[in-house]
Amino acid sequence: MSDLAPITGGGAAARTDGDHRYKAVQHKLKTLGTAMDLAGNELEELMRGMRQNAQRAEGLAVDIANAELDRTGIEMTNQVAVALGGAAAEVQTLHATAQEVSGLATDARRTHARLYEGLDTIRSGRKERTPKPGFFAR
Repeated sequence: MSDLAPITGGGAAARTDGDHRYKAVQHKLKTLGTAMDLAGNELEELMRGMRQNAQRAEGLAVDIANAELDRTGIEMTNQVAVALGGAAAEVQTLHATAQEVSGLATDARRTHARLYEGLDTIRSGRKERTPKPGFFAR
């Protein structure tokens, strides 16, 4: 039986509303990076468990063979071990992708801050409201 259980309250995905204000974008990028970090940690744990289960299945196949039981049981257990090993390899790829996305989100957040933090500071510090984009294009 598996010990895996869904985890709730973890890194929720960033909302995809139309809010493009500086602080909202910064928050969304931070949320994305955090979610990918958490997903990476969970994927690493999943990968480790799959590899352990694959090794156990291999050991079980050896035990079945040593007990001189039906060859079908040995073959099926070996197939389970191979399938778990293959799945663990795919989870490792997914883990690497999650780490890459996390790093890219951090880079995007830094670049966004470098480009727009000064403008946000100026716009946030004045009393006058700033016209919406496209106001002067009419």
